[in-house]
Amino acid sequence: MSEALGAIASIATAVAVFLAWWQIREARQQTITGFEDGLAREYREIAQNIPVAALLGDELQEAEYTAALDDFYHYIDLSNEQVFLRQRGRVRKETWANWRDGIKSNLSRPAFRAAWELIKRKASGSFEELRRLEAEGYSTDPHDWR
Repeated sequence: MSEALGAIASIATAVAVFLAWWQIREARQQTITGFEDGLAREYREIAQNIPVAALLGDELQEAEYTAALDDFYHYIDLSNEQVFLRQRGRVRKETWANWRDGIKSNLSRPAFRAAWELIKRKASGSFEELRRLEAEGYSTDPHDWR
């Protein structure tokens, strides 16, 4: 009888350990999702201030471009932060692939491109992660840069 109770206790312990591991894993995934969602929300807040014409790939009039330069700067800063976070392993690979494609797409649009070129010239020594991503043709994973 004591052997049966010992076996049951061992099985119960194994199940409890598995459930604890599973709960920790799920909590970690939820934390990461919340973190990534927060950055996506920040992107949407910045994008709301960028002229729709720029988001659609049109060139902007000089006055429009100048008025939106602060917002382009904030977008560049967020993009650099996203690269940095992927480099540090704080962002999942699937999320990073979506962000990378968005960064590449946005920086290929004329108004974003003009802002990025200006910011690179004026802020030498800054945005190193985004500079590297661009230099590597958006083809490498920052998590592998170490």
